[in-house]
Amino acid sequence: MIGTSAIVSGCQTGEVLNQGYIIDEKTLEMVPVGSSREQVLLALGSPSTTATFDNEVFYYFSQKRVRPLAFMRPKVVDQHILAIYFNKDNQVGRIANYGLKDGKVFDFVSRTTPTGGADSSFLMQILSDTGSAGGAGNAAKGIFGG
Repeated sequence: MIGTSAIVSGCQTGEVLNQGYIIDEKTLEMVPVGSSREQVLLALGSPSTTATFDNEVFYYFSQKRVRPLAFMRPKVVDQHILAIYFNKDNQVGRIANYGLKDGKVFDFVSRTTPTGGADSSFLMQILSDTGSAGGAGNAAKGIFGG
């Protein structure tokens, strides 16, 4: 009986895998609205990717995956995109922390769901396949090497 439970417990090496930019509230406080592009780069480092919709946006991606057993493929359980929006003067105009809530892109900073547009479509493409049978969406697979 003891040998069996040791074997079973030996297989249960569940692990949590965090990848990308882990959002730290204290670090975010270093880049309030009005900060320069250089201040953002010094505090947060290089973004995962950038985009220019109206003005420049820095995106920092993070992903949390759980592997219940050592031999199982990790499953995506959470993804977030920290977005730093710059105004025409290259200063932070707005900060957003996007994730999925009820299957829709949701900004956990402003507590709102973004309306349509190129930015919204991009965010949905990255976040949409979280937890699906195939794991993360194709875009997230490319970012995190999955």
